[in-house]
Amino acid sequence: MTAETTGNDPGVAGASAGAEVRWLGGRFWGVSESIVASLTPRIGGETELQTVDLLRSAQDAQSEDCEPDYEGLPQGASTSTHMLAGAVAGIMEHCLMFPIDCVKTRMQSLQPDPAARYRNVMDALRRIVATEGIWRPLRGLNATAIGAGPAHALYFASYEKIKKTLSDVIHPGANSHLANGAAGCVATLLHDAAMNPAEVVKQRMQMYNSPYRGVLDCVRAVWQKEGPSAFYRSYTTQLTMNVPFQALHFMTYEYLQELLNPHRQYNPSSHMLSGALAGAIAAAATTPLDVCKTLLNTQESLTLSSLSSGQGAHRHISGLAHAFRTVYRLGGLRGFFKGVQARVIYQMPSTAISWSVYEFFKYGLTKHQHSKRRTQKMEAEM
Repeated sequence: MTAETTGNDPGVAGASAGAEVRWLGGRFWGVSESIVASLTPRIGGETELQTVDLLRSAQDAQSEDCEPDYEGLPQGASTSTHMLAGAVAGIMEHCLMFPIDCVKTRMQSLQPDPAARYRNVMDALRRIVATEGIWRPLRGLNATAIGAGPAHALYFASYEKIKKTLSDVIHPGANSHLANGAAGCVATLLHDAAMNPAEVVKQRMQMYNSPYRGVLDCVRAVWQKEGPSAFYRSYTTQLTMNVPFQALHFMTYEYLQELLNPHRQYNPSSHMLSGALAGAIAAAATTPLDVCKTLLNTQESLTLSSLSSGQGAHRHISGLAHAFRTVYRLGGLRGFFKGVQARVIYQMPSTAISWSVYEFFKYGLTKHQHSKRRTQKMEAEM
């Protein structure tokens, strides 16, 4: 990967702004190329390796015009490439941002324990580590990692496929915001179906004084006490939140890419900035629904106790309407925006990481496949 030559074209100049970052990405890819190669099917044996060595100098001497540029690569990317890149991006995104996600879950509590009332994100992290141990903010991480891989593989693969199909119908040869939004909505249905059980387990383990010893203990306890439906109790709320979130997220990301990266080249700085802004806007707009989703997932004991006083026992909060009434009754309008700061702080780097890692692996895997096909073609001609 080499930097483009700058000129009077503002799009080319914008793309060259991330040249140094692309160079670093190229060096990283050079180190990890052997790993990527093992993820794609190999054809032939030792003879292929010898042929690649003989042809390497000739390939290096070729001009950039002879190599497929990034703008052409996504059309040649296979579904398996989108799934693999998406799975890696999802796991990295959730694992790196998990401590902030733990804080967000706690700050959305309607009736928090006095020892779990925090002023801001940094105060929460500092107190959690000081009073509960350095590993406490990572509790439930394994459940998230297990769910994030398949969920994001389905998410990105379906998004890419549906976006291309609808764009060809709505606006052939160009980007369609309607297609981007619709593709994001459908991708969310598949993502949340795979991720919702992991989300329930994760959030219950993140709460203050969580009674569960581990992921399996949590799964077993929820299954026995509340039944299998408990793992999907917040699914409709999750969709109600995530469908507009992802539609807004994808439309904003694609719009910013048109402005910052009009040639759609591999440009890490534009992917990172577009992802961060798209995530922040979508997160702030959908915080009220996220508060309701957290309440449905965690079934806070103190909240249930507050509702039960003078009205009989409340076994659990079920449904979006019930959750909305509960949040308004206990927190008023401000209750719908509990944890908004933590949510935005979480989503900005989260979506930036997700898009950066996804675009990097999609570019690298697809370029590797193109290079292999080109090598095979040159072998056949020889």
